[in-house]
Amino acid sequence: MEPNGKPNSTTLKFRTHRPGDMGYITYRHAVIYDQDHALPAFFERDVGRIAADFLDTYDAASERCWIAEKDDKFLGSIALVKHKELQDTAMIRLLLVEREARGLGLGTQLVQKSIDFAREAGYKRIRLWTLTQLTSARRLYTNAGFKILRTEPQDIWGGMPKEEWELTL
Repeated sequence: MEPNGKPNSTTLKFRTHRPGDMGYITYRHAVIYDQDHALPAFFERDVGRIAADFLDTYDAASERCWIAEKDDKFLGSIALVKHKELQDTAMIRLLLVEREARGLGLGTQLVQKSIDFAREAGYKRIRLWTLTQLTSARRLYTNAGFKILRTEPQDIWGGMPKEEWELTL
């Protein structure tokens, strides 16, 4: 642990998901997004569906979920899944970095793990969507080379406009 209370970045480890992780990822998304952005309760339902879909259709050859932790404590997650409609396209889902791990480059490492795996798995592009107010996530995606494809107004999730992003591999 650093003097500022944050985990030392050299002690972080990454692993793939195991039983219980998808439920915990859903829980942490609900808590953090409620505290940070006051998103409505059905945000948890929607994240839960994403996690359940991942478990229902998981293909280890072309999909992955990474958990970042220190001393077995969850610090973040990301998943890379096959796009349901577009050929040769993956999607980034469930990116989350706990408050105490922010500023360590953990989000950057998680996004890069997804990009590297997508290349290895033979994808030609990665898509994702985010909300315009999630400035830290948007900065991560921009720095990784993603480009905004479109922005759509929406009435759900506090009215935050939704953005779709893409990275060509």
